[in-house]
Amino acid sequence: MNLRLPQVSSTGEWRLTGRSVFLMLVGFFGFVTIVNIAMIQAAISTFGGLDTPSSYQAGLDFKSEEAAAAAQRALGWTVDGELTSDGDAETLTVDIVDKTGAPVSGVIVDARLVHPVDARRDVSFVLDPTGPGHYRGMAVAHAGYWRLDIDVTREGEKLFHSRNRVLVH
Repeated sequence: MNLRLPQVSSTGEWRLTGRSVFLMLVGFFGFVTIVNIAMIQAAISTFGGLDTPSSYQAGLDFKSEEAAAAAQRALGWTVDGELTSDGDAETLTVDIVDKTGAPVSGVIVDARLVHPVDARRDVSFVLDPTGPGHYRGMAVAHAGYWRLDIDVTREGEKLFHSRNRVLVH
């Protein structure tokens, strides 16, 4: 195949030919296709997962979660958490008292900073009891807005669940 350059008229002006229009169209759509492939690859490689693996199952579990929330309210517990920065690490302290104001002991407190977009960046805290009704743990988390999930269990039964938005500095 013999490729020719765009035609030039006898006066020296460039003329638009069918071949040059075809090459411009192929170049334009080729560029758009390359950009789309790059954007699709970037989107797929940075997607951290779903918040709910099965929305159908979450709908089925709604009644049991509603009952668990009612049982949690009936306990009358007050669970206060404080997140502070210590250099690169975050320190979480949790204080739990019952409705009479007595500290709650003998429970396991789990906490997790949930990244709003990427589940691979979630951070778990290991909270150890430091006194009656007082629990403390440390973890490393990057600055930004997070969701803090706190779960309190006793003998495998979840007694308390809390979700809060927090800002990590």
